[in-house]
Amino acid sequence: MPALFEPWVSGSTAQVVLSYAHYLTPPIIFLVFLTCFISRSVIKANRDNELKPLPQQTGPGGKPLPRTNSPSAKSQLLKTACPDFSPARKSLFIILHVLLLLTFVGNATIIVIHALAKREQEWWCGQAFVIYVVATFFTYSLILISIIDTHPAPNPVHVVTWIVSLILDIICLGASFALYSTTHHVGKAFDPTGGPVHHGFTPWESLEIFVDLSRIVCLLLALSFYGFFVFLRFRKNRASRRAEVDHVDETTSLLNGNGTTNGHATTKADGDTDAEAQTEDTAGWVRPDKIPSKTWWEYVRGYSIFFPYLWPAKSRGLQIIVMICMLLLVAGRVLNLLIPYQVGKIVELLSSNERGLHNLPYGQIALFILFRLLQGGSGIVNSMRSVLWVPIGQYSYRALSVAAFEHVHSLSLDFHLGKKTGEVLSALNKGSSINNFLEQVTFQMIPMVVDLGIAIIYFTFAFDIYYALIVSLVAVAYMYVTIRLASWRADLKREVTNLSRAEEATKNDSLISYQTVKYFNAEEYEFARYRNIVNRYQAAEYTVLVSLNLMNVTQNICFTLGLMGTCFLAAFQISIGQRGVGQFVTLLTYMAQLQAPLNFFGTFYRMIQSSMINSERMLELFKERPSVVDKPGVDKLVSVKGKIRFRNVKFYYDPRRPAVDGVDFLCAEGTTTAVVGDSGAGKSTIFSLLYRFYNIKEGSIEIDGTNVEDVTFDSFRSFIGVVPQDTVLFNESIMYNLKYANQSATDEQVYDACRAASIHEQILEFPDGYSARVGERGLKLSGGEKQRIAIARTILKNPKIIMLDEATAALDTETEQNIQEALDRLTKGRTTLVIAHRLSTVVHADQILVLSKGKVIERGTHKELLALHGKYTNMWERQIKAQQALELDEAAQKLRREALEPVPSSPSHSEDETHVQLFRGRAPANLQMTPAEGVNGQGSRLKSHSLK
Repeated sequence: MPALFEPWVSGSTAQVVLSYAHYLTPPIIFLVFLTCFISRSVIKANRDNELKPLPQQTGPGGKPLPRTNSPSAKSQLLKTACPDFSPARKSLFIILHVLLLLTFVGNATIIVIHALAKREQEWWCGQAFVIYVVATFFTYSLILISIIDTHPAPNPVHVVTWIVSLILDIICLGASFALYSTTHHVGKAFDPTGGPVHHGFTPWESLEIFVDLSRIVCLLLALSFYGFFVFLRFRKNRASRRAEVDHVDETTSLLNGNGTTNGHATTKADGDTDAEAQTEDTAGWVRPDKIPSKTWWEYVRGYSIFFPYLWPAKSRGLQIIVMICMLLLVAGRVLNLLIPYQVGKIVELLSSNERGLHNLPYGQIALFILFRLLQGGSGIVNSMRSVLWVPIGQYSYRALSVAAFEHVHSLSLDFHLGKKTGEVLSALNKGSSINNFLEQVTFQMIPMVVDLGIAIIYFTFAFDIYYALIVSLVAVAYMYVTIRLASWRADLKREVTNLSRAEEATKNDSLISYQTVKYFNAEEYEFARYRNIVNRYQAAEYTVLVSLNLMNVTQNICFTLGLMGTCFLAAFQISIGQRGVGQFVTLLTYMAQLQAPLNFFGTFYRMIQSSMINSERMLELFKERPSVVDKPGVDKLVSVKGKIRFRNVKFYYDPRRPAVDGVDFLCAEGTTTAVVGDSGAGKSTIFSLLYRFYNIKEGSIEIDGTNVEDVTFDSFRSFIGVVPQDTVLFNESIMYNLKYANQSATDEQVYDACRAASIHEQILEFPDGYSARVGERGLKLSGGEKQRIAIARTILKNPKIIMLDEATAALDTETEQNIQEALDRLTKGRTTLVIAHRLSTVVHADQILVLSKGKVIERGTHKELLALHGKYTNMWERQIKAQQALELDEAAQKLRREALEPVPSSPSHSEDETHVQLFRGRAPANLQMTPAEGVNGQGSRLKSHSLK
């Protein structure tokens, strides 16, 4: 029978109460502290970050995205109710806890001296009291460490723990008084209910009572000081609030009484400003240098957004596989318990041969071999589990990677304008880290905790509670040392991870910008930049590896000390005949087996930490929210005629500088509207707003009388075709890029579109024709070829609205004229908006809008705007002068070449003569000139059609 049950069988009532009070006090205090600590972490996380889900904040597949943090006044009040104490006051609580620990040192000292003094009587205090002193000492040590490390501390967790400890110590003290004040047995070694009979207190028992009273006094002082300091803080806060109320100005707005201006919070509790409150949002894409200052619950909860992607909710077969894996996991735990027992049984049978019994345990050995075949990392059970888990891991990786890819595409233009491609690609590659995290928690962390719990129970009943105590202390010390050292290494590991990402981003950015590197002969600079980041990475990696070995040595010391204690205790019990040799072998086998999960805890903690750090980039990607989302319940846009209306539209990137300020215009169905103006006037912004890359701040944009915000932007965009200034193509075939606009288009439809864009014959001249690859971003094609392909695939899309964003600005004059013909065919019968720097390309537009500083300052046709003699006229005259200078320069160069070789006579008035006459200051008859208007009659200006 385990010694744990002896007091209940043979002891008096006081002896039973005292013994079990001593047995139960350490685990109760530990469990109360652990439960309160975990609960407070969860409550604090929810209190400081009250969750208010925003509409439409879901990821791909309807999975929830992280919710916003909006601390309310209630949470701020709760926050101030539990402040951190000053260093002096905190030191007082630390001193009191040190005194608490010293009381247990006093108990231990009394036990040792008493045992030595009464050696001839084989006196011993009993197992229960030893367990109480040792286990409670370590429990209070853990609480002391938490007071030192935690902020604020002490806190309600410690208060609850102190109250429970006080109650338990009072029970122990009362049971001690009841036992020692009457006739009782003075403890004898290995028999706490035996020994000499004594009436009343012995000197040793009086010392024990005095130490116990001292412990109770320390607990009472800790609770009293805590209550007193909290009361002083409450009075101070109440006085501060009254002072604030007394100083409220009569002009203070009732609505803005809580530190708000125009409805926007300007200050927050504890000095937090709006800028500080927004730090988490604005810094969401910055590589963190250190672990965020969060509780463990906040940190883990952030990763909960991945769980809907990891669980195969729609596959019943995969769910069954998961359940089978769980059963195999349980089978592995049972095998871990059976193998040490089987080894001990074989040793006992073999030992019996020394006593003349000839037992040949072939059956037991065969059973042991079978267990070994099934158990272990490479055993049948674990191998079956690994094979069955493969489709689960693939599902998780596929679901998470695809979801992240979809999420990045769902983000708005503002994110993609500010992103670093290398960083995004690095984050998208971290789906495997999340998957590894799930598998490690499921099949390594949980089994490790279960194994430790089984080991404690097994040692308690199969051996002795002393062994359970040793295993518990080793496990807690091992985990604590591992967590503390790993936390210290976390910043080092994070630096290595960040430098690894920086190395990857440097490679990506440099290779993507290959041509730029060559243009500026910057190869050596790039080599030096990459070499520098590699050197920094290796220096940080060296520190991480050294710290890893230091942690391994420390972990090994912790376990070796525990193993030494169990071996000495078992050897002593065997020497006095209390244990058999087989039990000693069982003990060593189980301890060696227990070392594996403990050793893995260090590895596991590092792996989990590494996986979580690596997956932070993907988590940050998921935290990024699209700024443009559909309103709830909006319908799809079914058809479009092409009438566009901007109604007093206002928009800004920065509130201090409006980008579009009250723009109002109408584009009739099938007409062409040109938008011109200086750089930064707001032309491209108007296009971005029409395509709904951004949400307007005021006003509305309507299509056929329907507000574009009242329909899904995906359906709205399907009616718009865009020909950008810089066409970016995929590194695929020409046919792939053309069909990208309409995947269902036939080859013949593609050919017709290319003929309309005047590119079909040119494509056929390529060696591979339509199968020719265009290269990275289409760099194998000329600018004109790319623009014609862009026009062709816009024709394939067959949109009702066309947006031309300076589609010919970067082309030479001859190519521009050819493409202009294709654009004329593209825009025929469609509503067209054009951004143009070359005004000659929009002279036939139905209306021209002149923008300046985000406002429409002039509008009308080409002739009407020239008649205004305003901004448009000045822009037109500058372009005419630039064109004249260019033509004169070309003519001068031609004259120089003609002076060096005979010039053939020509009866006709050729283009060369035109250049010569321009160079000499005369204009040919077919190039009409008109007096400049609005320039004091000086100079001349080409008519609009002269540049067509």
